[in-house]
Amino acid sequence: MVYIDKLSAGASIFKALDSPVRISIIEVLTERNGMNMNELAKYLNLSNGAVTMHIKKLEEAGLVQTFSNYAKNGIQKNCFLVENKVLIEFGNKSNNYVYESDLKIGQYSNFQVTPTCGMATKEMIIGEFDNPQVFADPKHIDAGIIWFTTGFLEYRIPNYTAGRTVSEIQISFEIGSEAPYHNNDWPSDIHFSLNGMDIGDWQSPGDIGGIKYSGNPIWWPPHLNQYGFLKLLRINREGSFIDGRKISALTIDQIQDNREEEPFVLRFSVDPTGENPRGLTLYGQNFGRYDQGIVARVITEP
Repeated sequence: MVYIDKLSAGASIFKALDSPVRISIIEVLTERNGMNMNELAKYLNLSNGAVTMHIKKLEEAGLVQTFSNYAKNGIQKNCFLVENKVLIEFGNKSNNYVYESDLKIGQYSNFQVTPTCGMATKEMIIGEFDNPQVFADPKHIDAGIIWFTTGFLEYRIPNYTAGRTVSEIQISFEIGSEAPYHNNDWPSDIHFSLNGMDIGDWQSPGDIGGIKYSGNPIWWPPHLNQYGFLKLLRINREGSFIDGRKISALTIDQIQDNREEEPFVLRFSVDPTGENPRGLTLYGQNFGRYDQGIVARVITEP
């Protein structure tokens, strides 16, 4: 998510969006979860040169990235959204304080998982596939991809809010389902909680793989998970939301009660008794489409 705290800082983004064609490109990339450049030109009934020009402007604004992938008919150039949310604040917000933590996905503080499961760094698989004991390996801190079928991972988000009131917490991450090898059509119900309180659920559509994604390490095979979906959780005084859709009535005031000097504890989980317990995969640095871990932004006021 792009956070713009003053209008002048968003000039490049506003300029990039000042085009019906580029807005159409963003809509298509959102709907299709990325697209090949040639297919995009055909879909929009534009020349390849015109699409290239528009994509370049979106890249300059930091909204889109292009990557070359290897496919059966040669090298293909694919486009993906880097950001799927833009938050703009107007007016005088000088009394607000925003701090951000980018947690490695290997920085979990507690876990309980079932196979299929595993993790890898940008250099190697940690331990062996489908052995939950791997999650206790000290090397887990360096993991760039983690997957399991049922269970949970917990992360501790620093709490620097003494003397201030939290008005909103925003958490973004790249996530997907977990199938043996991969399965693009593999819906999984993934649950989120904060400080032991239920935020809500999101259904991942699948575990994307089958074609080598250039953003992953060279040695990572194409038949395994390649990338996920960038999601944004927001908890404020109106409730809890994922990508702008309200998923529960849980408010930030309820979460903050009696927790002023303790870290925020974020949990990702898959319930084995749920309707679609088809696992989850978390993508961090060096894996997936977005070069980030779990980004937590805490907004406070006096």
